[in-house]
Amino acid sequence: MKKLMIAGAVNGMLAVALGAFGAHGLKEKLSPEMLDVFKTGVQYHMYHALALLLVALAASKLGDDGVKWPGRLFMTGIVLFSGSLYVLSISDVKWLGAITPFGGVCFIAGWLLFAHAAYKKL
Repeated sequence: MKKLMIAGAVNGMLAVALGAFGAHGLKEKLSPEMLDVFKTGVQYHMYHALALLLVALAASKLGDDGVKWPGRLFMTGIVLFSGSLYVLSISDVKWLGAITPFGGVCFIAGWLLFAHAAYKKL
């Protein structure tokens, strides 16, 4: 699961970089409410970067089939959930808020499938 490990590491780096950008580059440009939206995106981005690393490490116990879909769903969730919050906070395009819940559903489904794989294999 080399790809998942790399995806987790790269997404962890992106979450840190975006967090720093938000704290230093956007603090004066965004309203406090939109800055909180951006921070929420960073927070869930980092959580699921770590989840990707966890899934990659669990591949040896759960097998590739047990971690493939959780990994895909976590990646999709990062793009939809965190990505929509980043763009929403910077652009103030309100309809992007309609995309965010689909990312949340991906996160939830990823965790459920990860738990199911653990239950089946361990």
